Amino acid sequence: MTAATKNRNTPHRLGLSRGLLVAAAAECFAGTIAVINGDGYTEPGTTATGLTAAGVFSHYQDNTDGADGDEVVEVERGNFAFENSSGADEITRADIGKVCYIVDDQTVAKTADTDTRSPAGIVDDVDDAGVWVNIDPTNGVAASA
Repeated sequence: MTAATKNRNTPHRLGLSRGLLVAAAAECFAGTIAVINGDGYTEPGTTATGLTAAGVFSHYQDNTDGADGDEVVEVERGNFAFENSSGADEITRADIGKVCYIVDDQTVAKTADTDTRSPAGIVDDVDDAGVWVNIDPTNGVAASA
């Protein structure tokens, strides 16, 4: 290819949401953590390794009777408030800027719990709404954790 000599209509994405293929037998609830599994399909967040946090589901999608990829769900990336773990895994304001980990589809924790949890994202804030987490699968969190 050579350098452009005129304007071009370049396809683009806004970068805040994507339509992703849903994993077999997955039920996705709006506002909960969406992850991409090792096979490249989207499912609710769980305590497991090898998952990539993709964002939150923007709507309900039921693929409980379907195969991998039978359904598509929209996933949004950004800053979202989730439930906080307790005890030694409770996230505090001292953890702002650090990686947190997925416990389930609505809860995050301070630690990977002896390498049983995948990274959720970066703690952006902790307040009465919960733990604000920046989830973006392209921010390098999964590679750095």
